[in-house]
Amino acid sequence: MDLFGAQHSTCYQEAEKEDHGTTRIHTTFVCLSRIHTRTMTWMDGSNQRANIMLQRVMTSRAEHAVRGFPLTGMTRPAFALLLLVLAAATTVTAAPLQADALLAWKASLAASPALSSWTNATPVSVCSSWRGVACDAAGRVTSLKLRGLGLNGTLDALDVAALPALAVLDLNDNNIGGTIPTSLSRLRSLAALDLGSNSLSGSIPPQLGDLSGLVDLRLYNNNLTGDIPHQLSRLPRIAHLDLGSNYLTNQQDYRRFTPMPTVTFLSLYLNYLNGSFPEFILKSGNITYLDLSQNTLSGPIPDSLPENLPNLMYLNLSINAFSGRIPTSLSKLSKLQDLRVSNNNLTGGIPEFLGSMSQLRGLELGSNPLGGSIPPVLGRLEMLQRLDIMNAGLVSTIPPELGNLGNVNSMELDMNQLTGVLPPELSGMRQMREFGIPSNKLTGHIPPALFTSWPELISFQVQNNSFSGRIPPELGKAAKLKILYLFSNNLVGSIPAELGKLVRLEQLDLSVNSLTGPIPSLLGNLKHLMRLALFFNRLTGMIPLEIGNMTALQVLDLNTNSLEGELPATITSLRNLQYLALFDNNFNGTIPPDLGKGLILTDVSFANNSFSGELPQRLCDGLMLQNFTANHNNFSGSLPSCLKNCTWLFQVRLEGNQFTGDISEVFGVHPGLDYLDVSGNQLTGKLSSDWSQCTNLTRLHMNGNQISGNIHASFCRLTSLQSLDLSNNQFTGELPSCWWEFKLMIVMDLSNNGFSGELPMSTSLALELQSLRLANNSFLGVFPSIIETCRNLVILDLGNNKFFGDIPSWVGRSVPLLTVLSLPSNNFSGVVPPELSKLSYLQVLDLSSNSFSGEILTAMPNHNCSLESFHLAGNDFVGVFPPFLRGCNSLATLDIGNNRFFGGIPTWIGSQLPSLKILRLRSNNFTGEIPTELSRLSQLQLLDLANNSLIGSIPVAFGNLTSMRHNVPPLVRPRPVSAPLQIMPNGQGQLRVDEFPARVNISWKGHEQTFQKSIGLITGIDLSSNQLTESIPEELTYLKGLRFLNLSRNDLSGSIPEKIGRLELLDFLDLSCNELSGTIPPSISNLRSLGVLNLSNNHLWGRIPTGDQLQTLVDPSIYGSNPGLCGFPLLNVCEPTLDQGAEVRKEIGDLGLWYSVILGIVFGFWLWFGALFFLEPWRFSFLCFVDGLGSKIDARLYYAHMW
Repeated sequence: MDLFGAQHSTCYQEAEKEDHGTTRIHTTFVCLSRIHTRTMTWMDGSNQRANIMLQRVMTSRAEHAVRGFPLTGMTRPAFALLLLVLAAATTVTAAPLQADALLAWKASLAASPALSSWTNATPVSVCSSWRGVACDAAGRVTSLKLRGLGLNGTLDALDVAALPALAVLDLNDNNIGGTIPTSLSRLRSLAALDLGSNSLSGSIPPQLGDLSGLVDLRLYNNNLTGDIPHQLSRLPRIAHLDLGSNYLTNQQDYRRFTPMPTVTFLSLYLNYLNGSFPEFILKSGNITYLDLSQNTLSGPIPDSLPENLPNLMYLNLSINAFSGRIPTSLSKLSKLQDLRVSNNNLTGGIPEFLGSMSQLRGLELGSNPLGGSIPPVLGRLEMLQRLDIMNAGLVSTIPPELGNLGNVNSMELDMNQLTGVLPPELSGMRQMREFGIPSNKLTGHIPPALFTSWPELISFQVQNNSFSGRIPPELGKAAKLKILYLFSNNLVGSIPAELGKLVRLEQLDLSVNSLTGPIPSLLGNLKHLMRLALFFNRLTGMIPLEIGNMTALQVLDLNTNSLEGELPATITSLRNLQYLALFDNNFNGTIPPDLGKGLILTDVSFANNSFSGELPQRLCDGLMLQNFTANHNNFSGSLPSCLKNCTWLFQVRLEGNQFTGDISEVFGVHPGLDYLDVSGNQLTGKLSSDWSQCTNLTRLHMNGNQISGNIHASFCRLTSLQSLDLSNNQFTGELPSCWWEFKLMIVMDLSNNGFSGELPMSTSLALELQSLRLANNSFLGVFPSIIETCRNLVILDLGNNKFFGDIPSWVGRSVPLLTVLSLPSNNFSGVVPPELSKLSYLQVLDLSSNSFSGEILTAMPNHNCSLESFHLAGNDFVGVFPPFLRGCNSLATLDIGNNRFFGGIPTWIGSQLPSLKILRLRSNNFTGEIPTELSRLSQLQLLDLANNSLIGSIPVAFGNLTSMRHNVPPLVRPRPVSAPLQIMPNGQGQLRVDEFPARVNISWKGHEQTFQKSIGLITGIDLSSNQLTESIPEELTYLKGLRFLNLSRNDLSGSIPEKIGRLELLDFLDLSCNELSGTIPPSISNLRSLGVLNLSNNHLWGRIPTGDQLQTLVDPSIYGSNPGLCGFPLLNVCEPTLDQGAEVRKEIGDLGLWYSVILGIVFGFWLWFGALFFLEPWRFSFLCFVDGLGSKIDARLYYAHMW
């Protein structure tokens, strides 16, 4: 009664202080309502009359306050008497009310078996059998500890008014959501509130600051937002405050916060706090544990920290933006055991004073731009257990003094610039468990003593250094080792078999070294190993059968070695395997058919080996396959059908095999697929509508198969496509009208199909296309207008279609980056627009086999020529040799044949086109002599000046054509796809250009043929059908790399060069229709590769030389119209000379002798055999003689065996 009277007196006293009546009644009503609420909720229906009486008294009291009457006298005893009656009623109903409140809250939660004991709601059962519930002696609930029970729901239905004695509320580690109810502030007895590790959201109620008895408040690891209420700083008894790992801010600054003298534990880590070090914390002098990490606090670390917080034992300021030096005043924190300031912007090196803080057990300075060296004085911290100085910009060696840290169990020095060796003295750190120094510049050998002195070692990581020598076999003595990372060093030798003794090993990575030899079979003992990475070494041999014993293995990466043989069948025993990388080795044979059965493989790569046969049909059993590469092998047969149901596919590369089957039966809906390459196989079928659902596909290559049909409009939904290659298939029909909706497309290749019709129009303002190849189809129409919107276009190939009309002048303006313009074999006409000269990056221009006319680009002042390949052949161009080509230093292929160019061949070609490899000027009207300066073209491998009106002699200097003098001419390799051409467009970075090999038409063996991929093997000279005179220079026989030589239809005289046989690679030789005389040189029989020879229509005479290859040339017409020639294959028999007659007679005599001997042998054999066959006595005598001879031989063998 005194308690209630005191509470109400307080309300009256507060009201009497107010000046106005309205304020008095409001103050009184609020105060009394708070007490009334606590009381009313404890009563059941039988106490409603008392409730009404209480309400009337409260109203009466409030009216007195309004009227100005003092609330004293007889009124107070009456009210106290009423409260005594109410308290009695409360004692009877308390237990049922709190049980009902808890059951009501339980009903609001998702069904949870953890609260199954909350059923029988009796005063005894609530306190004795309900899980997590504790009561005091009076049966009132004082504690709810429901930590980690998986409760799912909110706190909204928890009637805290029914739990007035609750002192501990612990709901940590559940899934409680919603907001924190303000009603929790009514729990006046609450001393500990732990709602950590839940899903609470919203702001922290400021009313929690009214919990005057609260000692422990934990709200960490939730989704709380908003400012931290300053009211929390006024909790008078708070000792432990943890608000970490939320989204809390401090937009109202900390000025309203008051010092918190009772707090010893304060954690605000992982929030959105910013600004300088909070001032109120510096005034909370009893803090021993302070964690402000993972915020964006900035400025210097306060020098006054030791003075204001002298009791600090744990200080964590890591992952902020603090700057400046580490304060020397920190040395005064004599109780500090753990200092963590990593991941800031601290500078000034590692301070020496840290070596005097002997009580330190944890020191984390990493990820700061500290710089400098590692102070040897750190070796004095004998109690230190953890040292982290990773990524601190250290330029230093490792001090041997660190070996004195006998209690250190964890050291991280990675990502610095440490040099020198790893000191053997570190073996003194005998408690070492986790040692990491990766990503430095350390050299020398790995000290073996470390592994005999660190018995507790579980992690040894020294990757990304320059350690050399062998892997120490002593590693096998680190029996507790779980992680061993030695990758990216310079280690040599074999893998020690002793590693097989590390039976606890879970991670082993020896990749990117120079290890040799086989994989030790003893590694099969590592039954706990989950990751084995040996890639990028020089390992040889086969995968050991014991690999199947490593049953915990999840990752097996052996790529890029020289391993060989078939995969062992035991590999199918790896039931936990998820990642298998075998690419870039020499494996062969078939894959075990059960590989993948029952597994959940995510990554599999067989690429770049010599595997054959079918892929395992259950490879993707788990349907979790993401990356699958089997490209460039000899696989055949059908692809695994389970691929169609692998919805997680991301990258699939199967190119360069012989897979068959319908592509639509293998692939289905793959929403995450990014990269698919099935090029170079034998797949058939059509593109189904399922492809439209692969909306994340960026690269689709199906070229080189037998896929057919039209492309449906739904294909346009693949709006993420950047590279599309459908070339070399059997597609037909027109492209859908939506075709240009691929806004991100960079590379498109539809060449070598059966597409037809006009290209669709586009309403797009701009496309990102850089390469467009439509060659070898049946497209028609004028030059495509869509090109004008492709300002980034680099390659345009429209060759061998049915396009017609002029080339628009805007090509030179709208596609300024164009590097390849290929329009051959169409019906284009008109003149070439001079604006093409503005294409300053143009390297390949091919306008051949069209109907262009007129002169080409006659005036190009200040032209910066970047041309490498120039084709105008098969048109109607006129004029002199194009002068703008002068100074095209990179020009390698020049083909302007089959036009009407005239005049002399410029002498400057030899000096101004130094890179020229192919020069083809045939079938024009060039006149004059062949310039001697052409002999300066050191890289020239093909010279074709045929069918012009050239006069004079063949330059003797042609014998100096360097590239033709080699027995095996240097191969002109096209640029590979992986290392394409690079140009600099307008100085805005590098633009990569795909491969575009050279192409040229050559008159080969009487027929015009197109050479492209094999152009590098063709070396020859064709000067036929001109008016050349004089003799064939002997110097041409120096050109040992020639494969064809055609000098026919000229007026050449003299004899065939005597040493013509030097041209051992010559496949084609035509000297017909000249005025050559003399005999055919005998050395011509040395031309063992000769396939075509024509010496007809000359004045040659004498015997035709014989030889193995010449004897295969049986057509007599190749020597025709040379009346003086005789011998095979002509019918003219040569008359023998005196010497030749004697030789012939000797040969006839020898031949007769051989015939006589053979005839005698045959006659004698049949005479003897006939006698035996027809005369029985002779046959009987002969057989008896043979039997007797056999008996004597058997007897001799018997006695020899006995002796």
